[in-house]
Amino acid sequence: MNVVKPLSNQAYEAQWMPFSANREFKASPRLIQRSEGVRLWDQNGGELIDGSSGLFNVAAGHGRKEIAEAVHAQMLENDYTPPFQMGHPGAFALADKVAELLPEPMNHVFFVNSGSEAIDTALKVAMAYHRARGESQRLRFVSRERAYHGVNMGGTSLAGMVRNRETFPVVMPNVVMMRHTWDEAQAFTRGQPERGAELADDLQRFCETYGASTIAAVFVEPIAGSTGVLVPPKGYLERLRAICDRHGILLVFDEVITGFGRTGKPFAAQTFGVTPDILTMAKAITNGAIPMGAVAVRDSIYETVTGAAPENAIEFFHGYTYSGHPAACAAGLATLEIYEREALFEKAAELSPYFLDAIWSLKDLEVVRDLRGFGLMAGVEIHPEPGKPGLRGNELQKRLFWNGCHVKWTGDTAIVAPAFVATRADVDEIVGRLRETLESL
Repeated sequence: MNVVKPLSNQAYEAQWMPFSANREFKASPRLIQRSEGVRLWDQNGGELIDGSSGLFNVAAGHGRKEIAEAVHAQMLENDYTPPFQMGHPGAFALADKVAELLPEPMNHVFFVNSGSEAIDTALKVAMAYHRARGESQRLRFVSRERAYHGVNMGGTSLAGMVRNRETFPVVMPNVVMMRHTWDEAQAFTRGQPERGAELADDLQRFCETYGASTIAAVFVEPIAGSTGVLVPPKGYLERLRAICDRHGILLVFDEVITGFGRTGKPFAAQTFGVTPDILTMAKAITNGAIPMGAVAVRDSIYETVTGAAPENAIEFFHGYTYSGHPAACAAGLATLEIYEREALFEKAAELSPYFLDAIWSLKDLEVVRDLRGFGLMAGVEIHPEPGKPGLRGNELQKRLFWNGCHVKWTGDTAIVAPAFVATRADVDEIVGRLRETLESL
């Protein structure tokens, strides 16, 4: 394999990198030149194993030629169709395929380009729905501490991870935060904690404090992913659903990470047996090949919003230039075909016990503060440097890269989420390299 010719300092400076320590990175770049399966190759020709499926989105493994060929064919046939008052067959075909995977009665899908756009769209759907029902006073939204809902203005407003919003003080008003569900007393709990369902009663308290009739929707990640894999306590999601039903509040599941098999079923809604009113998705919908996201809604929401508009009028004044882009739809259709043909959701469920066993083998390390996991995702939290949270995690991410493994870190927590095509040997390698790196502290 050819080694990448070093870029000039000017070339490195040209890009303002997202969620990155730009000055530190540009002093010692970590570049990926090539990827295939669960393997990555850096600019020096070094090989890494991908322990986080990219950013939890490359579920079927890197370099899937079927997706590239589908996109290539689509671009030659039709590279772009305006999505406003026009359409193309691929968008309708993909929406139908996604609807087949969703729990009933969710049979309507609105395409966007990212998880962040999906959240902003879900906020607008909630407002449009309540307005159509004559309840425009429902202007309050509920989120959670430690929540991550993307980085557009709506998602930043819902953010419960303080670093994601402290620099951006002008956000949406009327957002209140429930407590997060992590409990130090239940550290090293595998799967769903036994205690904590009562934390859902924060929503009931908000109903009593602000008035239930003022609350439009509550946004939760079924498993809080980006903050470090917080698995919901038993009964927690069910209790949220019951409170929402009692007060006419919409329940929104952010399944940008958990969607498309990460919990062993198409969506975490099915894994936990709780159906939301609105469900956001992105990441694995195209196996990370092309940016895409979507919002699914219950039939009653779609029918209420469309039915409230005059005949032949636009019902929902929202959308993006690239909503349902032909190439993205082609990638999505090819991706869903791979998931079905190779039974990858089932393979993820089958691999999960072995994966979690491997993660829990790290419990003996003194630096490990907690282990959390469900399906094919786990959080390995380490004790922070006193007074300097996140410093160790940043250092470990760099060391792990040069030790031949990519894992996404948030603060002092490694988020391990292998591709569904990973083998037991791959899991052993990921956890082995993580152990070696943790022991190097």
